[in-house]
Order: sequence, then structure tokens, then C-alpha cells
Amino acid sequence: MAPIRAGFLVATRDDKCTCMIRARIRQLLNLPDAIIEHPENPGFGDYSTNAILKLAKKEGKNPLAMAGEIAQKLAANNNPMFAKIEAAPPGFINFTLSPEFLRQQVAEILKTKENYGSVQIGESARGGPARGGKIQVEFISANPTGPLTLGNGRGGVYGDVLGNILKKAGAEVVKEYYVNDAGKQMEVLMDTIKEGKGDYIELVRKTFPEEVINQADKMYIMGPKGTKKLADAILENMIQKTVAGMGINFDVWFSEKSELREKGKVEEIIKWAEEKDLAYKKDDALWFRATKFGDDEDRVLVKKDGQPTYFCVDAAYHKNKFEERKFDRVINIWGADHHGDVKRVKGFVEALGFKDKFEIILMQFVRLVQDGKPTRMSKREGVYVLVDDVLKEIGRDVFRFFMLMHSPNTHMDFDLDLAREQSDKNPVYYVQYAYARICSILRKSGIEQIANSKSQDSHTPLAISYKPLSHPSELALIKQLIRLPEIIADTALDYQVHRLPQYSLDLVRGFHKFYEDCKVLDENNKDLTQSRLALCEATRIVLKNTLSSMGISALEKM
Repeated sequence: MAPIRAGFLVATRDDKCTCMIRARIRQLLNLPDAIIEHPENPGFGDYSTNAILKLAKKEGKNPLAMAGEIAQKLAANNNPMFAKIEAAPPGFINFTLSPEFLRQQVAEILKTKENYGSVQIGESARGGPARGGKIQVEFISANPTGPLTLGNGRGGVYGDVLGNILKKAGAEVVKEYYVNDAGKQMEVLMDTIKEGKGDYIELVRKTFPEEVINQADKMYIMGPKGTKKLADAILENMIQKTVAGMGINFDVWFSEKSELREKGKVEEIIKWAEEKDLAYKKDDALWFRATKFGDDEDRVLVKKDGQPTYFCVDAAYHKNKFEERKFDRVINIWGADHHGDVKRVKGFVEALGFKDKFEIILMQFVRLVQDGKPTRMSKREGVYVLVDDVLKEIGRDVFRFFMLMHSPNTHMDFDLDLAREQSDKNPVYYVQYAYARICSILRKSGIEQIANSKSQDSHTPLAISYKPLSHPSELALIKQLIRLPEIIADTALDYQVHRLPQYSLDLVRGFHKFYEDCKVLDENNKDLTQSRLALCEATRIVLKNTLSSMGISALEKM
């Protein structure tokens, strides 16, 4: 096919992969970096780009006239994907998907099933860079000095779902918990458990097996071995049980003591820094030249007493991530209270030469709210709220959904009253009930036989005519369904996992609108009934895939 004009080529291949719609538009325009977005006003089409504004400015041309010329020539090729391609002031090009293309996507979803939504990382609304390969997501990593709090839970759910999304986007993902089972904090805890009083200490003591508590004196005398035993007890009897309760499965529990300290990795990092002239002596301590890498001040690696700092151990840990385990990308998810550590750790990773492969996400604070006011779930002193207490109150699914509803860079109020609701006011109940309703419709209709049947000459579901799907609510629902691959792709690039719960709510609203406007079971029109049941099945698949990515149950009955 000859070019429409200099710089604009026509694509001729009829690619049915929905996650490639934006890529197809860029290909049509021959503008690989074009921003392709969904207009807020549906009257402007399904996709839109302002790329011509920049191009016209560069070439000294009128943007609207230029957009009109390009849109006219694109439309003249009668691409079956699009019903309309139009220019709009001041220089946009708007694309409206054709009903026939939309109907084809129902068959595509039924064929792809649980794999629908999976993409190759790199496809995004803004054409961002590829971010595939081997990715480590490290999250929670709370010191093993007690049970996990609500703040730990927010980072835990976020990190778990981000890992799921990156896997759906084609990356090899390792979810990791860094266990700080060595150092001063463990020695202090041993003293506290042995001698201390108070609600928190009593909770810790009650959680441990009796034999562990009875040997507190012995563990303390044992020194480092005792702290490791104590850390293991807390990890096993508190942290790991809570992590499992949240529905999180870590691939690696990385021990600071056994993997770094006992293997001499801390000493190696000190030697490495000295050999690279990145460390110097001052005031009987060893300092890292952190200001060379953008930090506000240099940081101590080894204290006056010869003990390595937390920063020194962190440095050894990150050297292990990049140089020994060779992750292509590392994502650390920390609580906002660790913001002071960001520059120093990023600076060290830059010194290693992996600046562009390392990211730190800070989770802002979360508080439990009841009747519009901060609350606690027990009579314990202090303001902390334990994950276990909230899970017992509302369950895993509600806990995870609520934790995912806000961007990590915003403070969050966890509305306990709303979480307890067993009605459509509760967004989790609203979504799960819709899924159960779809399953009920399908059970009564026998759609399973249609969806699971295969024709002899293709891999598409057997003998379903999708032509009857023409009602605006049907087409609007299909447009919602085919957004899942884009949601996965964009989230894999910018890590904004709150898109998922919002998408699930939008999808359910679209389904309810369809169900209200369109009679699914019509005894007088078999073809229409089959096509609408197929649309229900496609909705079930996409909603289940969305819930699965969030680690939330898809309940067939409620």
C-alpha cells in the first residue's frame, strides 16, 4: 500500500487482538510515539489523538486542516475496525470502532478465556518503553518484631497485585519479603519480651509457643543465634500467618542473617566501596560518598563501634539483587515513613550502575475510620491497627478491594462501616454479586455447552451469530470488555493498580445497563438469545480475570 502522504502509512493486516487497537492506530498514523486516549465525551469516538497538533507545529501547517486531510485519507481505506475516522478542532483525530469489529471481540474473549487480558509489556496509552524481563517486587519487609499493622497490609496487597499485573504483562516476576532477622532491633526486642509489660508485649508473648517464651533468657545469652531463633518464631507465628490471611504468596523469604551477614556480603560491600573510592574515614567511622549521587549528605556505612549501619546492609542486599541474582528491574514498596532512606539507597544503586532499573514506591498512610472518625479494633494502647483484627471483621476479599481503591501516593481512610455493608453500597459486594448473577443466568440457560463447543474448522465457539448484537447497551458493554488488556498494559507501566477495582465497577455498571435494556432470554428469537448469552459469558470471563488479578474471589453463588 502506498503512503497516504509523507510520514503516514496504511496498515493492511486485519489484526483482531484488542490490546493492539492503540498500536494499530499508531501504525495507521506511522507515529509510534503518538498518545492515544479515550475521549471523555463518547460523542468524540472511542479513541483520540492530538499527535497532529505537534506535527503541524513542527511543519508550520494548520493543525485542523492537516488532521482533516489525514482523517479523510484514512477513512477512504474502509478499515473494518473503524466505523468513523474524523478530525476535530483544534487538530484531533477521533476513531470510532465499528459494530462488526466489536462483535468479533466477543468470540475472541470466549476463545481466549482465562488468558484474556494478557499482553506483552510495553503497550500503553502513551506508547511507553518496554519493561519486561525478570522483575523483583519486594514488599512488606516489616522487621520481625511483632505483628503486621494496617499500613503493612496496604503495601502488601498493593505489591501482590502489582506482581500479578506484571506477570499478566509478560514479565518474569519474583515476589520477595526481606526478613530483617539480625541487628540491634532484635536484641532490643528480646530484652523487651523478657522484662517488658503492656498490651503489645502481651500480644507478642501470647502468640509465641510457650517453649519459646520460656527460653527467652537462654536465647538472650545465645546472642546472634538467639536473635535468629526469636525472629524465626515471630516470622512463623505472626507474620507468615497474616500474610497468608491476606492471600499473599511470596516466592522468596530473603534472610538478612543467613544470606548476607553469614555469607560475608556486608564485608564485601564495604571492600567494594573502598576499592571504588566511594568510601572514606571520618570521626572513626566509614562514610559512603552519597552526595556524589544526589543525596543531601554522605552516609555512614560502618559506625565507630565497627558495626555496619542499616544502610550498609541495604547496600549489600541491593548489590545481591542486581549483580548476583541479575534482576532486570527491581521495585521496592516501602511505607511513607521510610522516605528518608530513598535518596541514599537510590544513590547506591546508581553507584552500582543500575539507576534506570530501580524504583521505590512509597505507600502513604492508611487509617481505620468508623462514623467518620479514626478508630481502633481493640482496647490495646497506642494507635496501631493490626491486619489480623481487620481481616477477622470483614474478610480477605473486602480487605484487598478496599486497599486497592486508592493511588499509593494518597493518604487513605479505610471506611469500616462501608466495609461491613452487605449491600450494593459496598463496592466489593456490588461486583461479586454481579458475577454471581451472571453465573446464575448462564446456569439456567446452558451457555456452558455453547462456550465450550468448538467448530471443526476453527478455534472459535460453535455456531453463534453475533450479528444480532447491535443495541447501544450491548456495544457499550463490549467496549468495556475490551479495555482489560489496556488496563493491564498501562498498569504494568505506571503501577497504578487502583485502575483494577475502578475498572471492575465500570464493567459491572455496563453489564447492569445491558441487562436492564436487553432481554437476554427470548424464546421467540433463538439467535438473539444465543448472542446475548455469549455476551454474558464474555462478561463473566473478563470480570473473573479482573478479580483474579486483584486476588479476589469470583463467587458463583451469594
